[in-house]
Formats: sequence, C-alpha cells, structure tokens
Amino acid sequence: MKHLNYKNHMNLVMAALTFAAFISMHSAASAANSVESITADNMPNGVVQIRIGLKDAPDANPEIFSIESPPRIAITLGNTESGMEKKSQDFTGSELRNANIIQAGDRTRIVFNLNKMLTYEAPVIEGNSIKILLKQKEGTPGAAISHFAEANVQSQKHSLRDIDFHRGKNGEGRVQVDLSDPNVGIDIRQQGKVLLVEFLKTNLPQNLKRKLDVNDFATPVQTIDAFDQGENTILKIEPKNIWEYSAYQTDNKFYIDIKQVIEDKKAERKRLGYTGDKLTLNFQNITTREAIGVIADFTNLNMVISDSVGGSLTLRLKDVPWDQALDIILDAKNLDKRENGNVIQIGPREEIAAKEKQSKTAALEIETLEPLRTESFQLSYTKGADIAKLLTDDKQKILSKRGSAVVDARTNTIFVQDTPSGLDEARKIIKQLDVSVRQVSIEARFVEAFESFSRTLGGKLNSTNNVINTVPAYYSTGTANANVNLPGHGSGGVLGLVFTAQNGAALNLELTASQIDGKTKSIASPRVLTADSTPALIEQGTEIPYATVSAAGTSVQFKDAKLSLKVTPKITPDDNVNLKVTLTQDTVGAVYGGVPSINTKKVDTQVLVENGGTLVIGGVYTQNEAESKNTVPLLADIPIIGWLFKNKTVSNDKRELLVFITPKIMSESLNLH
Repeated sequence: MKHLNYKNHMNLVMAALTFAAFISMHSAASAANSVESITADNMPNGVVQIRIGLKDAPDANPEIFSIESPPRIAITLGNTESGMEKKSQDFTGSELRNANIIQAGDRTRIVFNLNKMLTYEAPVIEGNSIKILLKQKEGTPGAAISHFAEANVQSQKHSLRDIDFHRGKNGEGRVQVDLSDPNVGIDIRQQGKVLLVEFLKTNLPQNLKRKLDVNDFATPVQTIDAFDQGENTILKIEPKNIWEYSAYQTDNKFYIDIKQVIEDKKAERKRLGYTGDKLTLNFQNITTREAIGVIADFTNLNMVISDSVGGSLTLRLKDVPWDQALDIILDAKNLDKRENGNVIQIGPREEIAAKEKQSKTAALEIETLEPLRTESFQLSYTKGADIAKLLTDDKQKILSKRGSAVVDARTNTIFVQDTPSGLDEARKIIKQLDVSVRQVSIEARFVEAFESFSRTLGGKLNSTNNVINTVPAYYSTGTANANVNLPGHGSGGVLGLVFTAQNGAALNLELTASQIDGKTKSIASPRVLTADSTPALIEQGTEIPYATVSAAGTSVQFKDAKLSLKVTPKITPDDNVNLKVTLTQDTVGAVYGGVPSINTKKVDTQVLVENGGTLVIGGVYTQNEAESKNTVPLLADIPIIGWLFKNKTVSNDKRELLVFITPKIMSESLNLH
C-alpha cells in the first residue's frame, strides 16, 4: 500500500516537472521575438513613417485596425512580447501624439494616438522591422491614395469575375465586385467629384468593359465605368450631391457603399441602425474567432463565442461602424448574435435558434406546471370591467392560458389569478392604464350677425262726386266714386294732395315711401369641461310644437330647432389639442299641413389647435333677397304719375354665424386658468 502511494506520488512529481518544462518551452518559444524600439519620422505632405524594431524578423503579417473617435490606429503582433522599458512613448512635430504598448499573453498591441484621423498603408516587413505609413485622409490638403488592400508580394496576375450594382435597404448605392481571389491589391482615391477604385495587376474581362447608368435606382450613384489602365483595372464611380463611402471585403467579394451625407451624421447612422464608432480593419486569412475578438477588444464588450465557431476569412473594412463590422462577419460565416444586457452571445444561426427554442419550450413547461397565485388591484380611475376585458381578450390575451380576472364592481377591485410572470405583466398594464385622464376646458362663442334692408314705394288715388267720370251709360246716374289703393308697405313718409271743385267734388292723391335698415348681433358663450378623448355637446335652440290628429284625439308633438356643437378633444404628445368638430344649425322652415319643416346646416371637420389657441369656424352664411310689385295695367306705365297706380317693395336680409372655439388643457389640480 505504501509502495503504491509512493509510486503515485512519483508519477505526480514527474507529471508536474513535465508540465513545467512544457510551460518553460512554450514561454521561451513565445518570447522568441520582442519589440525593441518605435520611431516616427516626419516626411513631406504630412506623411508619418512609423518603424517598429523587433529582435527578430516577424513570422507573419501583423493585424491592424483603426478607430475614428477617438482617432487612433492599433497594430497587434503575435508571438511577440514587449521589450520596451516604458509602456508609453511620446512623439512631436506631427499628428502622431504618442504610442501605448500593451502586452497580453504572447501578443503585444501598440496603439498609436492621433490628433486627427489619418489613413494608413498596410504594414510592410523589412528585415527585423515593420514599416507603416500614415497619410492625410481623402479630401484634405496633401491627401494621398488610400491603399485599401496591398497587392500580393508575388507578381501574380488577378482578374475580376463580375461587377454588380443594387440599391441598399437604406437607399445607399452598393457596388459589388467579385474577385478571382482575396489577395487582389486595391487602391481607393477620390478625384474631384468621382471615386476611383484601382485593382492592381488585375485583368478586366471584355464583357465587363462597359459603362453602367444606374440613375433609375434612386441612389447617390449616377454611373459606373470599368476600364483597363496598363496592367491594372479602374472602376470609376460618379455619385451626385454630397456623399461619403465605405468599403469592405469578405473573402473574394469587395463592396463599396455610397451614401448621401446629411448634416448630422450620427443621426443618419442611427436611422440606418448602426451607431458604433467607426473602425478600419485589414485582415488576411484571420480566424473568425480572432476577428470577433478584435471587435470585442475595441468595444470592451463581453462576448461569449460558441465552441462551434470556426473557419477563417479575409476581412478589409474602411471607416465602418463596429456594429456593422460585426454584422458583416456574422453574415459571412452564417453566424448570429443575441444580446443579454452587456453580454453578446455569438454562435451558428442553427445553434442560436435551437437554444432559443429550447428556452421557450422550458418556459412553456414552467408556465404549465407553475402554481397559480391571486392578487387584487383596487382601481382609482379606470373601470375594473374594462381592465378585465383587456387582460382576458382572446385576440391579444395578456394573461397566460391559465389566467383569469374577476371584478368586484362595488369596490372597483379586480382579482387576477395567474402565474407569477403573468401577474407581473398584469401589474405593469394596470399601473400604466389606471391613471387620471387629463381634462380639457372648451369654451365656445356663438356670434350671429343679422343685417336687413327694406324699401317700399307706392301711391293712392280716390275721388268723389263724379270727379272722374268713368261710369258706363248702363250704370245708374247716382253718385259714383273711382279709387286706386296701392300704397307702400310699412309706416313710411306720405305726400298727399287734395283737389276740391265748386260742386264739392274732391280728388285725393297720396305717395308713400319707406326705407328700413337694421343690424342685430347675438352672442352666446357656453363652456364645458370634458376628459381627453371624450365627446362634449353644447346645444342652444327651441322645440317647435305642432298638433296631430288621430283616432285617439288631438296630441301635440315637438320638433327640435337647435344650434348644436359637438367637440371631441384629443391631447397630442406635444400638448396640442386635436379637435373633431360637428356643428349644426337648424331653423324653422315652411309649414306643410300644419307640420313645420326644419332647415338644417351642418359642418363636420377635424383640426389641430394649440393649447389655449382659438379656432374660428365660419361659412354658415345665408342671404335672402326679395322684390315684389303690384300695378294697375297700362296706367302704371305712365311716367311720374304711374307711381299712383303701383307699389314696389325691395328687401335684402343677410345672416352669418361664426363659432369661436378655445380648448385649454387643464392642470392636474383642475384649476381654470
């Protein structure tokens, strides 16, 4: 037994020594290279040449990416440790401020902090050092070509397979270029109002040598022209107005997005769904896990990557928001993400979907087996029956299948029975709905203006004792009288003349004329207080009685002749009032068979009024013009004295109704201010 224990102990010691030796060898291997120096030289046209001195020549190209805000460029060296005495190094005389050296495991990252954002060329290995050129961005003085992707060091000839264009979901113009391989060198530069993309040492097939007019796609891009230039291929893109571009590559597919520029770029990016800081990535044959890790390091987010995530990709992104860059990587590798607080879970789409299905199935089982609980809610402002109907509505049921709600109308209390999660949802809904409804005071002023005009003119003629002898011979020879009685209506002025003969006969002449002008104005000012979205009715008028005869006898019926105003206020989120207005004006019309008719005028409209503002509704306007004339034929046509044998009446009545409505949102204390 002791021998066995001793043997086991020796085995453990040997295993520990072996592991220690392995760690020592691994550490020695990982420490085989180290950063010895970092220098920066200022060159013409604002170019900064950075040289990183190493102990030995690097065995692979370093990873590099940039961040726009704050402006910085980071380079990561694998299997390399920091041999620098200081963790930071300052620079002067250029846009490069300083460099921070960070070591994590067997990797060393150097972060170059800039005064403003610069572009960079892909790192070039020269012996035991790495050279990086920083240049001014496009559109600035001294701007140089942006080397989006370096060409392969070998003199290999590449080619383009296809050039396609389509409109993105957010209105951007997207140019897609299929490459023969992911190692094509690409230079991008803005020349005046056009964007030139140069594919280095790349053939252009004859069928792709064409100019595309893409105006009909309703994007910022107008034309795309592809042509040869020496041993390179040029893609000339001509946008319109003010624009910006972003370029990225996944494996052998290269994309350029042309977007319209608005003043607030952050608001535009938020509208497009991407709000992260912009970065530039240039990776060749990097593993998918490492690419996601770079974004995790950049954002300081917690990312959980599934063990089934694998593979590698060539990724070249320029000035792309980090959240869009993450989506590009996930789409390229058929991956998906789920966010839970500040943790992002990443895995294959099928795996994520299966986990979600499993979680939902488990939640459903828990809901089926979970014990029910009962909770009471005493409502203050809302009817319990309305809340219960909402919670148990079959079309959109808030409670679970096992949940129920009962109302005590006497105390306006609702009793809800459901699982704890269902009770939580019910509690949220009740808290949101059981609130006091805002009140609206509506003041209406009815102004009815009436203007009338009437003019009459007529005459009257009478005689006695045969002054006018118009009696035929077959009449008796007694006293005869001749009369014409056509005076003007009303109590106007009268001009009279009397002619008397010696025999006592008399002739009376009268001219009557009158003119009446009248103006009246009636004002009513009712006011009503109503709740938000609740109709308010204001009426003013009379009931007209009329008699009806039936077998049972005579009865009195009534018809309404009213001026009514029905208003439904709706308070908007910005504290204006949306009014739905129905205005009717009923007046008594003609009487038919003892039954009066009702003349109706109606206005139905919906308007938006500011809080405390006044809405004027006009248009209820009536005008009645009348002219009447009574004459004695022939005699009325005699000039001047013809007015003795006729009368004439002219009338003109005008009536206009104006309604002024002033809504005012009441304060919580319901004080009328």
